Amino acid sequence: MLLRTLLATSTMLVAVPALAQPSNDTDRAAPASVPAPAPAAEPQRGDHTAQPNDIIVTAPYQRNRLDVLSGTSVLSGEVLTRELRPTIGDTLARQPGVSSTSFGPNASRPVLRGFQGDRIRVMIDGIGSIDASTNSVDHAPVINPLTAERIEVLRGPSALLFGSSAIGGVVNVIDNRIPRRLPDEIIHADVLATYGSASEERSIAGEVEARIGGNLVAHVDGTYLRTGDLRTGGYLLSPSLRSIALTSDEAEVRENANLRGRLPNSAAETWEVAGGLSVITDRGHLGFSVTRYESTYGVPSRIEFQHEEGDDHDHAEGAEAEEGHGHENVRLNLKQTRFDIRSEIETDGGFLDRIRLRLAAADYRHDELEETGEIGTSFFNQGYEGRLELVQAQRGGWQGATGAQFFIRDFSVVGEEKFVPRNTTQQLGLFTLQSFDFGAVRAEVGGRFENTQLKAQPDADLDTPLNRREFNAFSGSVGASVGLSDTVRVGLNASHTERAPSAEELFANGPHAGTQSFEIGNPDFDKETSWGLEGTLRGTAGPLTFGAAAYYNWFDDYIYQSPTGEDADELPVFLYAQADARVWGFEVEAAAKLAEVSGVAINVDGLADYVRTTITGVGPAPRIPAARLLGGLEAQAEQFGGRVEVEHVFEQNRVTDFELPTADYTMVNASLSFRPFGRGNATTLLLQATNLFDVEARRHASFLKDFAPLAGRDLRATVRFQL
Repeated sequence: MLLRTLLATSTMLVAVPALAQPSNDTDRAAPASVPAPAPAAEPQRGDHTAQPNDIIVTAPYQRNRLDVLSGTSVLSGEVLTRELRPTIGDTLARQPGVSSTSFGPNASRPVLRGFQGDRIRVMIDGIGSIDASTNSVDHAPVINPLTAERIEVLRGPSALLFGSSAIGGVVNVIDNRIPRRLPDEIIHADVLATYGSASEERSIAGEVEARIGGNLVAHVDGTYLRTGDLRTGGYLLSPSLRSIALTSDEAEVRENANLRGRLPNSAAETWEVAGGLSVITDRGHLGFSVTRYESTYGVPSRIEFQHEEGDDHDHAEGAEAEEGHGHENVRLNLKQTRFDIRSEIETDGGFLDRIRLRLAAADYRHDELEETGEIGTSFFNQGYEGRLELVQAQRGGWQGATGAQFFIRDFSVVGEEKFVPRNTTQQLGLFTLQSFDFGAVRAEVGGRFENTQLKAQPDADLDTPLNRREFNAFSGSVGASVGLSDTVRVGLNASHTERAPSAEELFANGPHAGTQSFEIGNPDFDKETSWGLEGTLRGTAGPLTFGAAAYYNWFDDYIYQSPTGEDADELPVFLYAQADARVWGFEVEAAAKLAEVSGVAINVDGLADYVRTTITGVGPAPRIPAARLLGGLEAQAEQFGGRVEVEHVFEQNRVTDFELPTADYTMVNASLSFRPFGRGNATTLLLQATNLFDVEARRHASFLKDFAPLAGRDLRATVRFQL
């Protein structure tokens, strides 16, 4: 019934004469180096959602990066091709302020400014992924980077337009499944194929877009990915756990200390097919797409590193994964069917310039398979999300947009590792963003009201009663930037945010295999609130392009997990709790053209980021990424390109009572690209060597960091062909 209502609403909207694709579909300029924007290259033929990297489209209306009062990153074109990995978390992990959950090579979500899970939003063209990835770190997000035309990352207050839970930021993956503009060619084809040695990764992605008649455009795409077990650099156990294992009285445990190389049970097979159809006139478009996604992947198990209970190191996260838990090889079989609608129309003038509508519905299920092939636990999520934006006509220096957004989730778990009762979340939000250009001074005001209703069904297995909670959350921000010159701006933004607790934080009361803990929520939680300040500096000065952001957030009733010291179902009990917290950090990025010799441009770039989170009365928050430096040197010619980069991640020794420090590491990467038809054509052969010196590397944000290091030396070959 709801899906029919959504379709009817979209049909009524398109009855107004529609607008041609707005200016955000100009030809794509070649993107910058990874950390920062650089001078654009010639447009690449065949890129149909092309957009310069200094324009941010993840907003009700386009904004220049110079005017966005928080950290931003954009990946497209050759840079996106170079950074592509099977998961969205690993694809973005080298962006400023971004890390990854790295729960093995197949389930990796982005971590933004130390926030993960429900505090960030991962979206497909402005709508959530509608899966179970925020529910547990071992649940892969249904986001396929191989089909992305462009990925935008917004960190800080700008993300609140997409939900009060997005305090950490949003990741918006923009694809072309619902065409927005009439292609220049009758048929457009794009094929991307990759081989990676570390996991014997073989992937291929292809899409075809065809113009049918005058105004109808059809789109079909498909991807296939298969990997073996990941080959890591160094030992599987971290140095702290190896030292424990080497002193064990058990021969098997001592042998585990020397395990290295392949990460057991980390192979995967994934495929996806999608089709879309769009009607495009000179004043707008209306289209839909249908997507089917299936994946089967292994979840790396925690390795047994001690035998006897009561060891002095039992406080370490995962230390309780002993006999009975440490050797289980669980695989996840994931399936999702998704339906999307997008429409945009231009009005006949007046106060409104255009109206945008986005709708999505998805049916998601994944089964956790035991070693015998039997289903142990099944997760079900049926979700609906919609967003309506009314974009105002620009009047002098005033521009703005107002809109509404709804979200419905029906979530349930069936099986032996059920840790939450069946629950329903309904959310309705109203938002506005208003910008004012006074010349040298530009101001911005934004606000969002959100009503969230959560209901948990009574569950005898979990001993939980019927629970209902309702929250009204108000969030807003106000900021301004001042032009120090025509190309340099400094800005300051103040924000207030309120976030309703998630269903898991309220209603959990059972064993959670993904985090190896028995989780207990609190149905009496209050809203999580915060006040924040963020300063930005961006601009260009001759050959130099630079950007910096520094932020400080004061949290009241910050929700976190704390161990109780007790056990349940042979797992340590972790209790959700609330306390005040402080979060501060910075991101700095820069790029410059050093010289041009015989048509070869020599560019240099770099970034640095740091975040520090402290819970009042508790100490450091868990799984906060360490400080990082990354620098790169590039040579770019008409047909050839080369890049060498060095990334150093510092030791993270600000840890909680139940986690271990993470050692520092330095990783060297290199790449060579060949464009046989020049920079005006996207056809590319790309050769890469990642982690060239095969170092042992671990991300502190990962639950599995002490058992599953990152990939070792990975030699990659990628071919992209566009017609």
